[in-house]
Amino acid sequence: MFFKKIKKLVYLLLLSYFIIPQNTLAYSNKIIAGGENIGIKLNSKGILIVGTYKIENNYPAKDAGLKTGDIITKINNNEVSNIEEMAAQINEAKNEEINIEYERNKRSKNTKLKLYKDESNIYKTGLFVKDSITGIGTLTYIDPESKTFGALGHEIQDQSTEKIFEIKDGKIFESNVTGIIPSSNGNPGEKQVKYDEDKVKGIAEENTTQGIFGKYTENIPNKKEYIVAKPEEITQGPAKILTVLNNNEIKEYDIEIIQILDLKQKNKNFIFQITDKSLINETGGIIQGMSGSPIIRDNYILGAVTHVVVNDTNKGYGIFITNMLEEGEN
Repeated sequence: MFFKKIKKLVYLLLLSYFIIPQNTLAYSNKIIAGGENIGIKLNSKGILIVGTYKIENNYPAKDAGLKTGDIITKINNNEVSNIEEMAAQINEAKNEEINIEYERNKRSKNTKLKLYKDESNIYKTGLFVKDSITGIGTLTYIDPESKTFGALGHEIQDQSTEKIFEIKDGKIFESNVTGIIPSSNGNPGEKQVKYDEDKVKGIAEENTTQGIFGKYTENIPNKKEYIVAKPEEITQGPAKILTVLNNNEIKEYDIEIIQILDLKQKNKNFIFQITDKSLINETGGIIQGMSGSPIIRDNYILGAVTHVVVNDTNKGYGIFITNMLEEGEN
């Protein structure tokens, strides 16, 4: 629910008589709640095929056995990680056929792709490709000891493949809210933003079903630290979310946790309802860009906003904060 804009797209068990501490988790017992609106750019682990096209009466991709969702990693035995490198290898090709190494379902495969020249003498591949993806969301937390961050509370998918976007690396950067398109039942709204990719706040390392995780590179903000709530401590009742609706001003808004779901769920652990009239009046409920907004109660951080209930935009899903922290330490 977070995108505004999309660009170019053996375990060995060792038994011991030593006492093992019960709490072996690396994250802190207290963390800084976020709430800041952020821009996010993720770079693909290779070059993602997001579509194919016909060249005259020829289907190069189909003839080569290539499909949407395949990830190109090498051309003519040379590694390629972005579209510029792919174009360079194609332009250097000595004939109208190139060798492609690609991944499909985590398995490496090889094929030959025939090239076709257009009227301008430029090679055409029959492939639509993407090497990065850009959008917005909300920073959930910063661990002041490890300087790790977590955001969104859910994965980023490529809309063309509807699969998780496999990343090499990425970044989060400054983003200010300039306007709101309100939600209505059946039609979630969104934040309108202006962002600056040069004002980097952190390096993204993982894109998982529990969120975006990485290292925070700016100075740790002097903000309140919240106690990490365990799942069994999270109950129905009033709570608050932290989010930005104007510029970069973080505000608290009232919500009510109305149902605790299966504790084993990855990112839909409870359902909440917005009760803050000012938030409802301004946004019509939950809007795109709120993903990752921290959910707090008194001195505890409970989790984060992840999804909207589309047919009732005053309601949404939340993820337990421990699910994010455990994923973020991996």
